[in-house]
Amino acid sequence: MTKELNANQKVFFTPERFAQEQAQRMESTRGRLLIAGCCSGSYLSTSVVERYKELLVEAGSGDEVLHIENIDYRFANSETCVRLDIHVGGYDVFLFQALRNPTLDYSVDGNYMTFLIAARTFREHGANHVTAVLPYLAYGRQDKPTKFMREPTTAKLMADLSIEAGVDRLITWDAHCDQIRGFYGSIPANMLDPLTLFIEEFRCFQGREDVIAVAPDAGASNLITHFGRALNLKCAIASKERPRPDEVIISEIIGDFTGKKVAIILDDEISTGGTLYELIKKLVEEKGIEEIHLGASHSLCMERARERFVALHADYHLKEVVVTNSIPQTDEFLALPFFSVRCLSDTLARTINRIHYNRSVSELFYRP
Repeated sequence: MTKELNANQKVFFTPERFAQEQAQRMESTRGRLLIAGCCSGSYLSTSVVERYKELLVEAGSGDEVLHIENIDYRFANSETCVRLDIHVGGYDVFLFQALRNPTLDYSVDGNYMTFLIAARTFREHGANHVTAVLPYLAYGRQDKPTKFMREPTTAKLMADLSIEAGVDRLITWDAHCDQIRGFYGSIPANMLDPLTLFIEEFRCFQGREDVIAVAPDAGASNLITHFGRALNLKCAIASKERPRPDEVIISEIIGDFTGKKVAIILDDEISTGGTLYELIKKLVEEKGIEEIHLGASHSLCMERARERFVALHADYHLKEVVVTNSIPQTDEFLALPFFSVRCLSDTLARTINRIHYNRSVSELFYRP
């Protein structure tokens, strides 16, 4: 080992030698691929690496994927430390973090700080690129101050901190609103759209005249419109107001419900489930809906939501709830017989592959 180290120390790199090594490695111009996971994000980085390797084999490649996981830990005084066991200079790094992870005893703020420290670690130690893979973009709902309230635009602050930490690209799944892309204006931001997933999930309802797609609020109207067009379904939208925090009133549901017996509701995020609870009750009691299917990009696994799902399943014809693993789901939610989780590993593996080789990401998704 000592002789090898001494020999390597005496190597002097020339353009010809460097070009020869690059050709032998067959690397992307972005550098060698490295997928990394913080403790809260390693559940997903591991499954993405497994899927990436499967896709390599299917494509006839013998290449490997370098993966390091659980790269952070806590000092006794509760401070976070990130240490890397390998040299990362020149690598194209995709850094996974679950900003909300209800299966671990870490807060959203703690997970965000860990992610920022990890990004800075890779940047300080020479990574070519650091792409943040944040399937659930926490603070996304704080994209503007509440009207008449003295609040900050916290989503913009988080974008600024990420860029300052060294992130030069963002991948996220179904961000709360499109304007968040502008907060990351100086770097590329891939806001992956859930439309393709929902179209495939509910394709069995395509063209049925007794089915209607429903948006729980104005924010979901664009998704519902494209979803309805893709599957040839009528659409409706609910008018919602919040007189107080965590209190929801569905004043009306706009749409033609003549002959409709089945409703598909799509939303970006399930928090306490208050909006969905009021909407589903109104669909059943006032519109005569006999079967409810719910799809959501993010489930925050709050107990109040679980209780409401149980009640809706028992009393208001809620047949299924389909979410993704953008947030790791708790055992309490997974135990619900009508609750199912779709894994994002294939979508994220293909997205990483496209970015790593400087190819179009949008080609992976349904475009109206």
